[in-house]
Amino acid sequence: MQSFMGTGVALVTPFKKDFSVDVEALKRIVNYVIDGGVEYLVVLGTTAESATLSSEEKELVISTIKEANNGRLPLVLGVGGNNTAKVVEELKTRDFSGFSAILSVSPYYNKPTQEGIYQHFKMVAEASPLPVILYNVPGRTASNMLPSTVMRLANDFKNVIGIKEAAGDIVQAMKLIQDKPKDFLVISGDDMITLPMVLAGGAGVISVIGEGFPKEFSEMVRLGLQRKVDEAYKLHYLLADSIDMIFEQGNPGGIKEIFKSLGLSENTLRLPLVNVNEDLANRLDAFVKKIVN
Repeated sequence: MQSFMGTGVALVTPFKKDFSVDVEALKRIVNYVIDGGVEYLVVLGTTAESATLSSEEKELVISTIKEANNGRLPLVLGVGGNNTAKVVEELKTRDFSGFSAILSVSPYYNKPTQEGIYQHFKMVAEASPLPVILYNVPGRTASNMLPSTVMRLANDFKNVIGIKEAAGDIVQAMKLIQDKPKDFLVISGDDMITLPMVLAGGAGVISVIGEGFPKEFSEMVRLGLQRKVDEAYKLHYLLADSIDMIFEQGNPGGIKEIFKSLGLSENTLRLPLVNVNEDLANRLDAFVKKIVN
């Protein structure tokens, strides 16, 4: 579980102007974040626009990232959904070679009760050949996985090793940290409150902004874990405006604009997502130039 201390990044799927997967750009991004010092990579999460990828494209993304990574960092694969039976089937049939854990989102759209969420993840935990990191993101799922439900899962299933907590609620995060089993990982899923969560006892982050500025953001998290508070907050405030901007008009539109400014990939998104507007694009480009220079 030490593999997932620090900064993981939720990798985008870069597209060419014709909307096909840009394999070479994806390799550049993988190398960029590894060179920037992040601790692990998350594949086919929400930021990857995985909902718009075909099965064949998902396999292409997986194979490209595995090839570019070349065993350098641990890999986490997003495996989740709102059809429990389908998720279980994937867990039983997929080849997980090269991966160290799965990240599984709480069921969206259906709006299950806390008991329904527990039963869903009970099936996931029993079927998964890899450690499971839960993912709570009420802004996308329309239901909040409560700390009491998380603790039931953490205590009942040894392979449920952590949670990516993205409710944006520092009080809820602190409750998780207070009540968790000793080795259970509470991982921030909200870039803006990552440092407070780390200082409260969290394990780190699965980040979006850490993809754009991996050197600065991963160093901030490491400083937080070392309790070097003033140095860590200096980096937090350096990047804070960019965190607001990349989510201002939706994810991953903002981070793809940063990658365009960095010369790593196009800023192409697939519908129903669209590019950020010109004003935000200009502000993001100016921020990149300030940090890079």
